[in-house]
Amino acid sequence: MNTEKKKTKVDLVTGFLGAGKTTFIKKYARYLLDKGCKIGVLENDFGAVNVDMLLLQELLDENCDLEMVSAADKDCHRRRFKTKLIAMGMRGLDRVIVEPSGIYEADEFFDVLREEPLDNWYEIGSVITIADACLDTNLSEASDYLLASQLSEAGIVLMSRCQEATKQELEDTLKHLEAVQKKFHCHRMTKPEIIMKDWSGLTDDDMERIANSGYEPDSHEKLWFDQDKAYTSLYFMNMKLPDNAMEDAVSRLMSDSKCGRIFRVKGFMQNAEGEWLELNATHKNITVEPIERGQAVFIVIGEGLDNEHIDGYFVPV
Repeated sequence: MNTEKKKTKVDLVTGFLGAGKTTFIKKYARYLLDKGCKIGVLENDFGAVNVDMLLLQELLDENCDLEMVSAADKDCHRRRFKTKLIAMGMRGLDRVIVEPSGIYEADEFFDVLREEPLDNWYEIGSVITIADACLDTNLSEASDYLLASQLSEAGIVLMSRCQEATKQELEDTLKHLEAVQKKFHCHRMTKPEIIMKDWSGLTDDDMERIANSGYEPDSHEKLWFDQDKAYTSLYFMNMKLPDNAMEDAVSRLMSDSKCGRIFRVKGFMQNAEGEWLELNATHKNITVEPIERGQAVFIVIGEGLDNEHIDGYFVPV
């Protein structure tokens, strides 16, 4: 009789900053839960505060564990990531979904899962890369590299915000995705499958394709750079601007080149009635949506950020 324990599948949902990873994970996790799976979601980020973790709280129940890893540097982050996976490996989960930051090299995911004892407990499920259909294609060398890394081993690429993109924007994005793979000599023989549709129209068949898409073992040219210096996350706590004033401040902030190159602003605020609102901003749009609970924090993420200049946009109490 074969008594070998079935390994838990681990999916990596990756994508550049602001691509829509957390939004997709909410849909994907709900699909797996509705199928009767017992799952874990591991928010795997750099920095002291993980806003995305709060956005996933609605998933938490007896069949869905939510865990978070955060660390100030890459080495510490990797150790904590492995330790958390060891702990989750003892819970009898059917599947674990890992959401890293938008500046994550996919190679680290594979390296950690090949280490003992994780290689005995887990198997790689699918590598799902989320790509913004409205991608700003004027990216830095480091950002192009990270995008190529996230694409190179993907089993499937899911385009976000297709319904918002013009035909030209979508064509430019697809060309750029192909160009960065060539730029960093990705060696895969076949192009990844790409799903391009409004996410409100994703069907169970689509989700099944995504869940079973696997991954593509690949190699690519390595670009050595210090992520801590290349990318910055600035945290602003306990901001008390009115919600409409905060939205206006973020809009002006995103267009001010003196602030540096801002990719994303995200966080929470309370309106006059004390209700929590989630703000999520990229250069394409700014959304403000009600949320059951939040934390009084805003995070500005980008390259070459000027902390003092950005600070001038926020007036704490």
